[in-house]
Amino acid sequence: MAQELILSLIDFEEKDLEQMRLVSGERKLVTRRDFDGEIPEEAWERAAIILGNPTPAQLQNCGALKLLQLQSAGADNYCKPGVLPESVALCNATGSYGVAIAEYMVGVTLMMAKNLHLYRDQQFAGVWRDLGEVVPIQGSRVLVLGLGDIGTEYALRMYTLGADITGITRTHKEGPPFVQKMAVTEELDQLLPEADIVALSLPGGDGTRGILGEKQIRLMKEGALLLNVGRGNAVDTDALTRALEAGHLRGAALDVTDPEPLPAGHPLWHQPRAVITPHVSGGFHMRDVYEKLVVRCTRNIAAFTQGRPLESVVDRSTGYTVSHG
Repeated sequence: MAQELILSLIDFEEKDLEQMRLVSGERKLVTRRDFDGEIPEEAWERAAIILGNPTPAQLQNCGALKLLQLQSAGADNYCKPGVLPESVALCNATGSYGVAIAEYMVGVTLMMAKNLHLYRDQQFAGVWRDLGEVVPIQGSRVLVLGLGDIGTEYALRMYTLGADITGITRTHKEGPPFVQKMAVTEELDQLLPEADIVALSLPGGDGTRGILGEKQIRLMKEGALLLNVGRGNAVDTDALTRALEAGHLRGAALDVTDPEPLPAGHPLWHQPRAVITPHVSGGFHMRDVYEKLVVRCTRNIAAFTQGRPLESVVDRSTGYTVSHG
């Protein structure tokens, strides 16, 4: 029988690959670099563990696969029926991106609250003009949809700036001490009119798709800020565009959009109240993210090899993790 492989689609540094090889047991760890960038069909067929995010088409050839360790926190593309056999353990990278994305969220929150994006636009136009009132973070009401790693890190940072935090989760649960109020998704419509800032850090899936529809956006407080770093389809793009054009919302910061990428001619590109980034709040843009992912992959390779419980196993019915290690 051919030797089983651990196939890394992630461009880890050689020193980190060596650490993973030390815990790989009898399986051989290979990367794209071992094949000059083009992974042969035989490697897919022999892969018992894959590190990274293969396409559904690539997974069709992975008959020996036992563990898929994703590079992303979101796992919804792999939870769809037929993409991944139930016998394959699915783990995500929850815990790797919280700090990086939360800091991005704080940055764009302050940008919109203090008109910094509008002043930047004025700079390019050579205009010196006072744009008037800004809004405080201290004393503001922040509604965070999704209190996983990312939402919790954002809530903590906004709390330290003096905001009052309400967290929304799927089911009733106790929140961290810096979250003043916890609620469930069914209470969203009642809470939206009170919030100065609404932040979404939700995974994909049927339960989050369209969670901020036209009704919910209309319910938002006039002058509120909206942030979305989870999945673009959680927000009705057309309804959001209309709300920004009408001046109902002070601003919207979107690192994810629906559709994604946002088409070149879409009106949001030219909407002064919108701050749009191309899904870059996570990734390896911060060294911290890379290092945490190295630890996650190494620990899960070791756990799998030694028959111990895996970290960040995904519940495919919800897209959420059921174990955090």
